[in-house]
Amino acid sequence: MRFIGNIEAKTDAKGRAFLPAVFRKVLSASGEETLVMRKDIHQSCLVLYPESVWNEQLDSLKKRLNRWNAAHRQVFRQFVSDVEVISLDGNGRFLIPKRYLKMANIVQDIKFIGMDDTIEIWSNDEGKLPIMEAQEFSKQLEELMSGEENT
Repeated sequence: MRFIGNIEAKTDAKGRAFLPAVFRKVLSASGEETLVMRKDIHQSCLVLYPESVWNEQLDSLKKRLNRWNAAHRQVFRQFVSDVEVISLDGNGRFLIPKRYLKMANIVQDIKFIGMDDTIEIWSNDEGKLPIMEAQEFSKQLEELMSGEENT
């Protein structure tokens, strides 16, 4: 499953948005119907995980945690408690709950960014999208790709 590209959109007065058709096709082709939404842990955006990807993330996290370690339990609790299960309606719309709109500083204009196996939702109002200047991007990509072989 690969989500790529970026698409500008708007939320309606109730906080509903249309998942872009290109992303709906990827979900449909993968047999996915349910998405999980959570605030990104590093940046001011929302992340949509197809259910199977979310489950892989949980399994990966659980393998690193000791259930008898209080701090580990707290990290896991926080990671899983602040999520929303998302289903698309017949038109491909979904509701972004008000608390999530607030967390991501979304007023109305949004940008969907395909991030391989997840989809990010950014406020398009701020002009603070996580995109590097072209020269910096070129430099960083050159350094990354000219280094040792990555696996």
